Amino acid sequence: MEKRTGVVIPLAALYTKDCEAVGDFMALKPFADFCQACGFSVIQLLPVNDTGTQSSPYSGLSAFALHPLYIRIESLPEFEGALKDDKAFASAYKTYLKSNKYKNRFDYDKLTQEKYKLLHLLYSYAEKLAEGKKSSSKTGVNVVNAGDGSAAAIKFKAELDSFVQENSWVIPYAVFKNLKDSAMQASWKSWDEHLQKLSRDQIMLRFKNKALKSSHNFFVWCQMRAAEQFKDAADYVKSKDILLKGDIPILMNEDSTDCWAWPEFFNQDLRAGSPPDGENPSGQNWGFPTYNWARLEADEFNWWKNRIKTASQYYSAFRIDHILGFFRIWAVKDREGSAYLGHTEPYAFISRKELNALGFDDGRIRWLSRPHIPTGLIEDITWNHGEAHRFLSVVADRLGQEELWLFKKEIGVSGDIYSVHFCDDISKDANVKRALENKWNDRCLIEIEDDHFIPVYTYENSTAWKSLGWDEQQKIRQAFDELKVKENELWKAQALSVLTPIVHASSMIPCAEDLGVNLAVMPEVLQALEILSLKVVRWNRLWEEDGQPYYPLENYPNLSVATTSVHDSSTVRQWWQDEKQSVQAFIKAVDASSEDFTENMPFDEKTAAFVMENSAKCASALFINPLQDYLYLQQKYFLEDPQSERINVPGSVNSFNWTYRMPVSVEALSKDEEFIQRVQKVVKIHDGK
Repeated sequence: MEKRTGVVIPLAALYTKDCEAVGDFMALKPFADFCQACGFSVIQLLPVNDTGTQSSPYSGLSAFALHPLYIRIESLPEFEGALKDDKAFASAYKTYLKSNKYKNRFDYDKLTQEKYKLLHLLYSYAEKLAEGKKSSSKTGVNVVNAGDGSAAAIKFKAELDSFVQENSWVIPYAVFKNLKDSAMQASWKSWDEHLQKLSRDQIMLRFKNKALKSSHNFFVWCQMRAAEQFKDAADYVKSKDILLKGDIPILMNEDSTDCWAWPEFFNQDLRAGSPPDGENPSGQNWGFPTYNWARLEADEFNWWKNRIKTASQYYSAFRIDHILGFFRIWAVKDREGSAYLGHTEPYAFISRKELNALGFDDGRIRWLSRPHIPTGLIEDITWNHGEAHRFLSVVADRLGQEELWLFKKEIGVSGDIYSVHFCDDISKDANVKRALENKWNDRCLIEIEDDHFIPVYTYENSTAWKSLGWDEQQKIRQAFDELKVKENELWKAQALSVLTPIVHASSMIPCAEDLGVNLAVMPEVLQALEILSLKVVRWNRLWEEDGQPYYPLENYPNLSVATTSVHDSSTVRQWWQDEKQSVQAFIKAVDASSEDFTENMPFDEKTAAFVMENSAKCASALFINPLQDYLYLQQKYFLEDPQSERINVPGSVNSFNWTYRMPVSVEALSKDEEFIQRVQKVVKIHDGK
């Protein structure tokens, strides 16, 4: 691939004179002009799908629908007429402008609600105009010379019908959104049972219901206008010889149109996450359902292919989020309190018969796979032997006359423990539950199916494992090593099966998010499918070698995307200030003989240029960095608090995440010739032009 340099930014972060409150689709046009002046040939966006009440762009309410938040009200064809003739809209619009001036973080909830209010008023105006209705004292709509409105009505209906025919996904989306509005945005799993389980035929009937027509058509209209604006902006970006790169989140929010309308494609009883590690000793449970790949494959992966084709209307390249999940996903049972007892999907297992052959009888297997609760665990909390027995008997069965207990068969997940009421003493009740949950996780094996066992990810921490003799441990370790070989083949086969139709569904350039992945089969699969890998310069190191030196920039593969930071990481500025060992190793790697820079230097525009220009020497075909890291090339664009320049802080849920705005307008940047020249220097180093 030819070399290209670019910039990544959340769409909402764009700031122009025409979108002070929040970035929108049309803001891409002036931003593309600025990027062209800088020499950028790639603009990468974070996901722009509708996320409902969730500010995270990776928590999709729909795999297909665009977020109405990004519609520019002033560019809608209905705007001028409504501003002139509809008093309710004109008043609401004036209030919106007055109360939503530029801020360096935007209020997601407030802006989403206010944008929907304006869109509802505009649609109501357009609908009345099409129907030729006269002025109403309630709405303030004044339709002049509309006649009977038949021609206008036919045109309006034809527009909507055409969009529906070309985008069938909008039917369940419109029905779902309308039902959520009726339910005050409550999850579909809390709706009346018959609404939870509507078939697609029933969804279609509901969509066609005359009484609900206007409500459904509002959402169709929003998507139609959003698609028009995004396509217009995307085509403009393309006309500048700039690749627009999108982002396709792998997972769907459980409370999404797709999980509701296509439940067969998701494992609703499993949640995706990540296994235990140093920072997360209990693993991570992301709360999103995993995919039922077998059902997707039986449908020839049409849901995924349609998703990619829809994205390709706008993008020339796309980021495949968490590509590891296409090889294998860390799956956790619904209502498990943590991801500790998760497992990979797919998985390889060892059978009871095989364990018997290794010398482990059924009693020994029970010891390895089922936690044995000593009475003393609860007695240490209650200080009463009888009370400890009484509490344990609720969730466990005693082993004969021993002071050991096994969880009852009805206890299938740790959430079942927390559904039990042990006593009225709130503190004691909570302590008993926590102790039992910890014991619930204390096992070496998981019986994944009848007589099929897999190792717990951190099995060596279990009481059962520590009780084994050295010979027994060696036998099991060898069996586990054999499972790893089988799993690698399973994961390779699944990745090829799933990713092949996805990357071939369009002409977009596929780019993987493969951070922290150490699967032996991944490089082979990515190369076979010509998927670009991701290289974050500060993390791309030879971790197994003494001193953990940086991987030579000149040895980066051509089929890769290099970057200085990502949306989940700190910025270059924070990295320089907070990670001195890493900075020192970087300086040594890129300029070992120079004494001009040390890790103890303050971070300023000169330091930023040193980092950006040296990183640009990478051999990766694509070098795409966050706008924040480029802004450091000009001191006046530094914010006082470096933390406020971040997009997201993983592991936290608050109003700060995902609400970043550019600290300077696109218009002002476009006039800053000195800044543009500094960016151009970085681009020229990478692109070699």
